[in-house]
Amino acid sequence: MAAFGELACTYAALLLHDDGIPITSEKISTVVKAAKLTIDSYWPPLFAKLLEKRSVDDLILSVGSGGGGAAVAVSAAPAAAGAAPAAAPAAEEKKEEPKEESDDDMGFSFF
Repeated sequence: MAAFGELACTYAALLLHDDGIPITSEKISTVVKAAKLTIDSYWPPLFAKLLEKRSVDDLILSVGSGGGGAAVAVSAAPAAAGAAPAAAPAAEEKKEEPKEESDDDMGFSFF
């Protein structure tokens, strides 16, 4: 049931952020209750405390990057696009995959 509370608070915080409403424990609780969900009481204050020190935008951009690398790549792209037209990406060289040995090559042909 812990994952449910975490998920409910995550969606509540995203909803509040999207509407430009300050994310507080009380507001997270209000959104969760309005959705007719029941969660453990420690989740809303935990999320509110986390989001006091971290920007929701930063958290969204750093998901799966292991340290914020994606945030740099995403934020750099609009700046480069506005400065000059993007050059066509270089054609990637096709890597030749090693040919798999068949049973015929090893003398195990049954057909």
